[in-house]
Amino acid sequence: MTVGIVVVSHSRALADAAVALAGEMLHGGGGPLEVAAGLDGGGFGTDAVAISEAVAAADAGDGVVVLMDLGSAVLSAELALEMVDDDVRGRVVLCPAPLVEGLIVAVVSAAGGAPATEVAQEASDALLAKSGHLGAAPDEAAPEQVVTDTEETGTFTVGMPHGLHARPAAQLVGALRGLDADVRLRNVSLDGPEVSGASLSRVATLGALQGHEIAVRAAGTDAAEAVRRLLALAADDFGESALPVAVPSPVPVGHPIPASPGIGIGPVRATGTVSVTVPEPVPGDQHGRLDDARSSVRDHLRAVRDRAAREIGAAEAAIFDAQVLLLDDPEVLADVGTRLDAGTDAARAWADALDDVAGGLAGAADEYLRARAADVRDVRDQVLRALGGVAAAQGAGEGILVADELTPAEAAVLDPASTPAVVLAGSSPTAHAAILLRARGVPAVVGVGAALAGRAREAAVLAVDGSAGEVVVDPDPATLADFRARAEALGRHREEASRLVHEPAVTRDGTTVLVGVNVGSPADATAGVGADLAGLVRTEFGFLDRREAPSVDEQEAAYRAIGKAMDGRRITLRTLDVGGDKPLDYLPMPVEANPFLGVRGIRLALARPQLLADQLQAIVRVAHDHPVDVMFPMVAGVDELAAARRALDEAVETVGRGRPADLRVGIMVEVPAAALKAAAFAPDVDFFSIGTNDLTQYTLAAERGNDAVAALADALDPGVLALIKATADGAGDHVLVAVCGELAGDEQAAALLVGLGVRELSVAPGSVATVKQAVRDVDLAKARELAAAALACPDAAAVRALLR
Repeated sequence: MTVGIVVVSHSRALADAAVALAGEMLHGGGGPLEVAAGLDGGGFGTDAVAISEAVAAADAGDGVVVLMDLGSAVLSAELALEMVDDDVRGRVVLCPAPLVEGLIVAVVSAAGGAPATEVAQEASDALLAKSGHLGAAPDEAAPEQVVTDTEETGTFTVGMPHGLHARPAAQLVGALRGLDADVRLRNVSLDGPEVSGASLSRVATLGALQGHEIAVRAAGTDAAEAVRRLLALAADDFGESALPVAVPSPVPVGHPIPASPGIGIGPVRATGTVSVTVPEPVPGDQHGRLDDARSSVRDHLRAVRDRAAREIGAAEAAIFDAQVLLLDDPEVLADVGTRLDAGTDAARAWADALDDVAGGLAGAADEYLRARAADVRDVRDQVLRALGGVAAAQGAGEGILVADELTPAEAAVLDPASTPAVVLAGSSPTAHAAILLRARGVPAVVGVGAALAGRAREAAVLAVDGSAGEVVVDPDPATLADFRARAEALGRHREEASRLVHEPAVTRDGTTVLVGVNVGSPADATAGVGADLAGLVRTEFGFLDRREAPSVDEQEAAYRAIGKAMDGRRITLRTLDVGGDKPLDYLPMPVEANPFLGVRGIRLALARPQLLADQLQAIVRVAHDHPVDVMFPMVAGVDELAAARRALDEAVETVGRGRPADLRVGIMVEVPAAALKAAAFAPDVDFFSIGTNDLTQYTLAAERGNDAVAALADALDPGVLALIKATADGAGDHVLVAVCGELAGDEQAAALLVGLGVRELSVAPGSVATVKQAVRDVDLAKARELAAAALACPDAAAVRALLR
């Protein structure tokens, strides 16, 4: 049974936050969840048309429960029901539950298979736990104490760190569904009353925390089975033990890894927050001044987000969305508005209101919430700067940045002109921050360890070689001269590479290697000067910042614009690559315990056939007058490729102009199974494109975004290299093998990749010239010897030693 849920709110931010909170309550699964909140212009209100569309989208035939925040939302919802089909209207339940508590209970109840009426009732009772804690809960009628031959009892101790909260409570209620048993639970540790085990809301009133003893009493034909199921669930901590547990990041032991090429020499940038002064009061319309400043910051944040989305992906760039939401937070704006109405200047009102928010977070017991205080202060300062405030003068504003870690948000706004290099104690070359640093041309060495990072922080001068992975603390005159000579040589090398950028990349013995550019927009394509093709077009960029998927016409226009920017050169359009790890607002997905192993890439596309059909039709249209490769991501099985090709054939038929003569088909090799089965895929593809970022994390079981294991995610690990070799071997002589991951942009790895059988490298726009030049220095026979030696190495460090 799949009950849909619709959230109706006057505030989009409030609805999104409630949905996110509710999502934390699920292991995975769950039914459709739609949001109809706010007005198109960003203001507060509800729209009956939007609600009716949300109801239709949420209806899967088993009913829809609608939760609403305020009285006028109820009126809008009632009007919306007049707009839907009669059969849908009959399955809709308008629920009077409190929005936040009700939504949390509703999603877990629906995920447990409850019918719509039960979901609505559970949501309506959602305040019972809070009321009970505050002493205001109505007493549940005591069950009639009838002892029968079928009565069974038992006890269990709550083992979960967060107690019997909504997620395990849903497991408990779901385990009892369908049994002929009246199950009663009592918190013995609190000497509380019995409650019904069939009600999620009643179970929540137990107040069961870790270590509490819970008594179980069941009567009925299935009493024994009911008790057995509950005790078995409790022994397994209601499935919570299987969920990932946050562990402290290990202190890096120190193994410097080159992460972004280049030489950096200079003083160390001091750490700490640079304060922003609150400007003096300025006469005028304070509401208007603040609105203009917020608008300016909003535009800036969205621009940074868009750039980050193109360079590292949509999911990681979502960090900037939280800051945009804070700019428009209704409670913050209400507080600021009160101050403005009292005569306070816009800058002072904004600063004081945001300081209150940051102060509250900084004093929180939860470490995550304390960390969010910095985000609030950042938004505070950006708006103050827009209002005329300036950063306090600090000589440490320029210099080599030394830190334990660097977030994508921090990396995205680093100015290469004031940051000669970055040195990180942890991280890895495939971490999102490292990718951004390479895209921005900032030399970087990562994984140096706590000891070297500590010494570097105390240095007067640092010398950093991001190509060799070398960091020298307070270099002597001879070493300093050596680094300066390296920098001059690198400059000459890059000048020569730029001079030859439009020439093909041909090895010394005459082997041509295509060098493409990874793009997400026409601007990226234009920036990839000298690229032989667009080796990866991240089409998901066109699906961001929208309330619905782009139409076929919109997608066609976007792809044509990139094709035009490439001036007739081939473009490789990767179909939509999103999933539970990088969701879209209008593409609701159930929470997955491990989204990297869940429904993403081609799996999601095949599960949403209309989404894939629209995109393929747009691609086919463009392919009729521009050379196009279509590339399917996250393919693991031959059956997935066959289904994708059938969808492409259907798109060709729908467009009605025959199959484009220059349309080629390929897959991303990101899953180890695909690399090992390359020969099975080869008859049905024109090319393989190896995504070394994901292939590395899947091969080494090390998520590159997880600081605790990021240093393990090194694409030069011999295990990853063996999979690249397996792909090339399986491809044979007629299927091109490309690499479009970050390893392709590593100049030192060019000879190794060519030796393994790679014949196309697709890189960031700024790396096209230097990678072409690196290929020109390759001798194929020696490259094959190098590849053989690398495959025999014990680890990535040994491979890097070979490349130096």
